[in-house]
Amino acid sequence: MSGEAAERELGEGYVERGLSLNQVEQRIELGQVNRVVDQTSRSLASIIRTNVFNRFNAVLGALAVVVLVIGPWRDALFGMVLVFNTLIGIVQELRAKMTLDKLSLLSAPRARVVRDGETREIQREELVLDDLVELRAGDQVLVDGVVLESNGLELDESLLTGESVPVAKSAGDSVLSGSFVSSGAGRFRATAVGEDAYARKLAAEAKKYALVQSDLRDAINTILRYITYVMIPAAVLLAVSQLLTHSTFDDSILATVAGLVGMVPEGLVLLTSLVFAVSAVALARRRVLVQELPAVEGLAKVDVICLDKTGTLTEGTLEFSKLIELEGDGELDEALGAFAAAAPSGNATITALAAAYPPPEGWRAEEVVPFSSAWKWSAASFAGKGTFVLGAPEVLLRELPGSAEFRKRADEIAATGRRVLLFARADRAVVGEGLPEGIRPAALLVFEEKLRPDAADTLEYFRRQEVGIRVISGDNPLTVGAVAERVGVPGAGDPVDARELPGEVEGLAEVLREKTVFGRVVPEQKRLMVHALQSAGHVVAMTGDGVNDTLALKDADMGIAMGSGAPSTKAVAQLVLLDGRFSTLPGVVAEGRRVMANMERVANLFLTKTVYAALLAIGVALVAWEYPFLPRHISLVGSLTIGIPAFVLSFARSRKRYRPGLLRRVLYFAVPAGFIAGAATFTGNAMARSNGVRLEESRTVAVIVLTIVGLAVLGYLSRPLLSWRGGLLASMAGAFVGVLAIPWFREFFQLHLPRLVVLLQALGIAAVFSLLLELSGRYMRRYIVGAEPPPHVDELGEVEQGCGSLVGAGIKEAGVDDH
Repeated sequence: MSGEAAERELGEGYVERGLSLNQVEQRIELGQVNRVVDQTSRSLASIIRTNVFNRFNAVLGALAVVVLVIGPWRDALFGMVLVFNTLIGIVQELRAKMTLDKLSLLSAPRARVVRDGETREIQREELVLDDLVELRAGDQVLVDGVVLESNGLELDESLLTGESVPVAKSAGDSVLSGSFVSSGAGRFRATAVGEDAYARKLAAEAKKYALVQSDLRDAINTILRYITYVMIPAAVLLAVSQLLTHSTFDDSILATVAGLVGMVPEGLVLLTSLVFAVSAVALARRRVLVQELPAVEGLAKVDVICLDKTGTLTEGTLEFSKLIELEGDGELDEALGAFAAAAPSGNATITALAAAYPPPEGWRAEEVVPFSSAWKWSAASFAGKGTFVLGAPEVLLRELPGSAEFRKRADEIAATGRRVLLFARADRAVVGEGLPEGIRPAALLVFEEKLRPDAADTLEYFRRQEVGIRVISGDNPLTVGAVAERVGVPGAGDPVDARELPGEVEGLAEVLREKTVFGRVVPEQKRLMVHALQSAGHVVAMTGDGVNDTLALKDADMGIAMGSGAPSTKAVAQLVLLDGRFSTLPGVVAEGRRVMANMERVANLFLTKTVYAALLAIGVALVAWEYPFLPRHISLVGSLTIGIPAFVLSFARSRKRYRPGLLRRVLYFAVPAGFIAGAATFTGNAMARSNGVRLEESRTVAVIVLTIVGLAVLGYLSRPLLSWRGGLLASMAGAFVGVLAIPWFREFFQLHLPRLVVLLQALGIAAVFSLLLELSGRYMRRYIVGAEPPPHVDELGEVEQGCGSLVGAGIKEAGVDDH
């Protein structure tokens, strides 16, 4: 659209004066304003809904309500687990939301518009359709439009397309929201505002927030679902039996609830949330924002990570690589320094050149032609030193005799993905914007994208961890391949042009299996690539910072956004690297693996309790006995054999790699172990009853037997017991002996020691069933599960100081800075 066409439509003088205030008011009344609702984070309603309305809260909440209605509130203390678990999840996710919202507010851009002939700066929400927007170097384009005036205007559209090379814009060219002015200046007419703008349309497709897939959460939900099925008939049986054995209705209901609460692994749910929250705080100290607690475990499972080039492997800027002299005369260093100092700032090439060559003394520029993509060269004349030109070799050498060899060398370097410019002398001074006459080649200048200093070491870490790497970029395939090769990506020497890729998932998956580096990838292809990798059974992580990465980040198993990225990108990501340091990812992987290894061990403890609680409830109901425990007995046994040890073990170091099948492994151990513990308790209780002891003494026998077998379970899962883990087991056993030996504790927990012969029989029963537990564990591990021993912590590991420090082993192994 020309300026004349705009003036015919909007009034004479529009190109100079912009809209009138009356025209602005008319558009505001029509709703043609750039009002958008940025999705910078999850909504408050979504966070509360996810953490409040779940199966765990439903089961435990219902039982707590029953107790509160008919019994003393002290018997409903287990309901506090529900409250704490919900609050931990909500508070952590609200902290993440507030952080992202603050980042978005601080980075909110402003626009410069011409209205009634005056240039004014306004909020982006005040832009209206047909506004005349003025652009200068460094400005962000906030709405779509058509260029009316261009003075060397070049836009960086990498956040939209992934293409890092600036795009020259002339009158009549379109500009898209989300791009930035890399150099030059201009004016454009706003043609699409608000939700109609290009960047908003991309972001709108990603508005639905997808929860990160969590093996721990899925396993817990699956277990809770089946526990719910078991609890219904168990509740009926237990209630009937307790009504027959207790004198009052309230006592029978409380006994029934006590039996049912034991089936719910409430400690596992709370500890999982607590461990995730502590890990999130530890990661926050490393400037990694965890938007959803289970995301801590996400990277532990990832086996393919997709990386963008610009902003991830590179810093998004150029650096000078080398100088190849052609006809130098010894003054090139000074000439290059003077040329860089004389050229206007803002151009990435000139900035890189200035960093390599400082300005010399005694050089004074008389005339300068700034670089532009329109003519692909710049020039400067210096008093007493001559004229120098810097530009594309194919332009400067176009009509120069005998330049074929120079062009060949330049083409060979360019074919490796590097940027090549020719630095030349000229016989004549600069006149206007015409190329000076008498061009004489002096040197070829080679530039490369500046690599992140941590990129190579970080990728080496992922290779050692057997995580596949795919580099996906909208840039030129040769450029992407050159960068990938410099950081050591396997297969970087054979980059693929995405324009030649198949459009269906099956064919794309086959290509992705063989190839690792892709260029000219558009946003929809990035998303399709994620789907293709997932269809091949991979767990995919995607990193990105631009609007063009949003769709792929949303659909990936783990989305990782850079802190400097677009708001929509950070909103859909599970992790946000606030300082954009790629080297923090190994630490996240190490933390995730530590959490998963430790929580698998802890899950074995809690689910063993669930199984024996269910077995005891059903067994007691069938034989119409009093339930063998008081609620305080369950608290004592649970604290010494599960609660306290689980808390300590959950913060231990571990380098163990994640293995799929967590629920299967846990069930193969916990079900037999729970049956053995339940059978041991039932047998001990039966033995005590057969000896004619009082109810209080038979309950004490049950507590002793269950505690010993529970400690045997703890010992099996904590091996090797050579360091602090052995001390943990011994301290729990010592604490139980202390409870039995000290009268005040015996009275508090209502424990009444039976006569010696009954006590010895109880110890014998506990010893026999502990041996059965050992044999069962070995059999399952060797013949059924067919896997490694239970996930023990690393032999050199220690309990994390303060339960919050971050594992650095994986980072140090890769040589990545761990400061």
